[in-house]
Amino acid sequence: MNATSSITPRVLRVEEAAHALGIGRSLVYDLIRSGRLRSFKVGSRRLIPASAIDEAIATLTEEAA
Repeated sequence: MNATSSITPRVLRVEEAAHALGIGRSLVYDLIRSGRLRSFKVGSRRLIPASAIDEAIATLTEEAA
């Protein structure tokens, strides 16, 4: 068994975050710009903490209610 196969990523690329949220990349960038999805940059790459996905879902659910 490969030891790295059980590691859960702590950060996601924009494309991965879009997939996790079931939305497109442009909407991910809109959520980042509006402050509803936390992210940070490493060099030119924009990364989203995995915990920010759950936070965004909770925020968007509250806004929709």
